[in-house]
Amino acid sequence: MADAVLICADTVRSADMRHAVPLTVPDPFLYAERNGTRHVFTNSMEAGRLRELGLFDVHVSEEFGIDELIAQGIEWRELRAQLILREVASLDTKRFTVPDDFPVWLADRLRADGFDLDVDQELFDDRRRAKTDAQIAGMRRAQKAAEAAMDTCRELLRKAEINGGDLHLDGEQLTVERVKAAMNATFAAHDTSADDYIVAPAAQGAVGHDMGSGPIPASVPIVVDIWPRDNASAVYTDMTRTFVVGDVADDVREWHRLCKAALDRAVSEIRAGGDTKAIFEGTCEIFEAAGEPTQRTKQPGESLVDGFFHGLGHGVGLEVHESPGMGQISDKKFVAGDVVTVEPGLYRSGYGGVRLEDIVLVTETGAEVLTNYPYDLEP
Repeated sequence: MADAVLICADTVRSADMRHAVPLTVPDPFLYAERNGTRHVFTNSMEAGRLRELGLFDVHVSEEFGIDELIAQGIEWRELRAQLILREVASLDTKRFTVPDDFPVWLADRLRADGFDLDVDQELFDDRRRAKTDAQIAGMRRAQKAAEAAMDTCRELLRKAEINGGDLHLDGEQLTVERVKAAMNATFAAHDTSADDYIVAPAAQGAVGHDMGSGPIPASVPIVVDIWPRDNASAVYTDMTRTFVVGDVADDVREWHRLCKAALDRAVSEIRAGGDTKAIFEGTCEIFEAAGEPTQRTKQPGESLVDGFFHGLGHGVGLEVHESPGMGQISDKKFVAGDVVTVEPGLYRSGYGGVRLEDIVLVTETGAEVLTNYPYDLEP
C-alpha cells in the first residue's frame, strides 16, 4: 500500500484532478495527499485562486528553486522535470498511488529517482463515486438544461409535417443537423456544454454511439441521447428519449413498453448496498421473456447487434461514463451518493431501436430520479 496519493494533470481533462481541486486550472500541475494533508504545487498565476478555496497547502514554484533553474539556462522540459522532482521529494515519502493517466515521462523520472509508484485507478474511481453537494447541485442544473434541450427537439418534431416520407418544417427538410443547432442554443442558454450527442433516426439509432446525421424520415424511431455538462461544476448528466413522428410500428411500440417496464423495475431496486449486476439481470429477464436477445443469451463469440446489446447503465459525474457500471461483468455494490443512469434499449440492426434513460441518485433507502421528463413515444 502506497503512503500518499499523487496526481499530475489539469482540471479540464482530468476528472480525478477536478474532483480533488474543484476549480478550472487549464495547465497541468501537481497535487498530493500525505498524512491527511492536501498539497497543491503551482505557479504564482494560479496560487491566489487555489488558496481562496481553503482546501490545501499551496506551494509555489519559487519555493523549489525555479529561479535558480531558469538562471542555469535549462531547456524548459528538463526544468519542469527537475522542479517536480524537488516538489515530490518535499513530501518525505518514496511511495505514491497514481491514476492510470499519470504521465509516463514523469513516472519514468520518479522511478529512476527511487520513487515507488502504484497505479491504482480503482482507488481514484471510488473516491469520485459519492457525489459532493456541489456536484449534485451542478448535476441538477445540467439535467434542467437537458430537459429544456429535449423540449427543443420535441417541439421541432411536433411541428414537422410529413412530405414524401421525410419530415419538413417551414418549407425545408428537417435534418439532424438542424435539430442539433437548435438544441445547442438551448444548452448554451442554460450555461452548459455539449460537444456532441445522439439524434439518430431509423437504422442509425441501432448503431451504438452513432451521433446521427442527415434528413429525418417519418414513421421511424428517433433515439435522442444527450449528456450536457454544467459549466460551473464540470459535472455531466445523461438522458435518452425515443420519438416517432407518423405511424408507430407495432414492434417499436412494444420495444418502448418493454424498455419502460425495465426502467421502472431497475429504479425500484436501486439502493445503497444493492448489487449492480443483479439490476442488469432484472432487465435481461424482462427482455428475454419477450423473446429479445441479450448478452446472457448470445452464443460465445457472437457479436450481438440486435436486442439488448449494451449495459443497463453507468455512473455519471465528472465523466459521463464512470463507476459503477451495471452490466454483465459488474462487481460493485451501490453506495449512497452514487449517481447512475438507467438506460434499457432494444434494437434491430438496419432498422432502428428504442432507448429510454433516466439519471438516478442512490440513497440509503432507495433512489431519487433526477430526471423529470415524460416518456411519450409520439412527440
